[in-house]
Amino acid sequence: MNLSSLKLPLLLIAIIVIALLPADMTGSGIPWPGLKRYGTYIISLWLVTAVAAMGVNLIMGYAGQESLAQAAFLGIGAYTTAILTKAGVPFFATFALAGLASFLIGILLGFPALRVQKHYLAFVTLAFSVFVWLVIRNEEWLTGGVSGIQDIARPSLFGFSLKPALYYYWFILVVTALLAGAMWWIIRSPWGRAFTALRENAIRAESLGIDVRGYKLLAFAIGSAYGGFAGSLYAPLVEFIDPSPFALAASLLYLLMVMLGGMGTLLGPFIGAGVAVLLPEWLRFTEGLAPIIFAVIVMIMVALCPTGIVGLFERIFARKRRPHADDKGPALGEVKS
Repeated sequence: MNLSSLKLPLLLIAIIVIALLPADMTGSGIPWPGLKRYGTYIISLWLVTAVAAMGVNLIMGYAGQESLAQAAFLGIGAYTTAILTKAGVPFFATFALAGLASFLIGILLGFPALRVQKHYLAFVTLAFSVFVWLVIRNEEWLTGGVSGIQDIARPSLFGFSLKPALYYYWFILVVTALLAGAMWWIIRSPWGRAFTALRENAIRAESLGIDVRGYKLLAFAIGSAYGGFAGSLYAPLVEFIDPSPFALAASLLYLLMVMLGGMGTLLGPFIGAGVAVLLPEWLRFTEGLAPIIFAVIVMIMVALCPTGIVGLFERIFARKRRPHADDKGPALGEVKS
């Protein structure tokens, strides 16, 4: 049995383990007390962060573009949900509006920038990220400014409240799985093949009849929408938002997540988000040294795994599957006994 045939069973096992990780299993005879409220919050944050990183991975890892505005789109989604929820709009409507608003803004932002070379998109998104952060911080009548928006309600599903941390975690897990499935479909669709062709060689892709500008814009808009979806999940998770999580530094961190996990892979955003979210928590015992140790670990990982953690494991498995030089087949003309 090869590794490919084990992918689906391993994926299902991983989803079940992740779903049951924060739950108290002692009542079922399993000696696992589950995670406390803060632990449940951390793995919920990991999933939300992975959703945003999936968008960056589509833009950078598959379409070969550069975006420094993912945190801004996360902020757009978070504030859209927070403001509309406070106004009495149902969460699921705000979730859709957050993704749609980010998608449309992505089109408006990317259309002029993508008419030229890809680094112009990085410059435009850099300016846009700073602009959004300034609006969030200064327009107190709308966003609350530095005081933020408090008491953001968690949604209800079919009349069932998702306010308990464990229930909302399961909700985030389901939404993340659906968005990951949608990303898997996009990547394997003709769109995904066009994105990959643009990344490898845009001139050759255009010679084959691919609308280079249109597909670049589509990838950027979809990736931005994932940022909006992540922001919409983030606001009820923390129940309070202010401008600080949506600054430029956060956008740079999303790029780092994709690089660490592995650009152009489905698992890369989840692994990179896990490193960025969980590793600082594990280093808390070092107190003031935690940022320095985290930076050193990340630099070592980037140096040792230039293709990301997923790329490292792919090379290891490829080496194990490679036949050794001593494993020779029968000589020409030799008849087996």
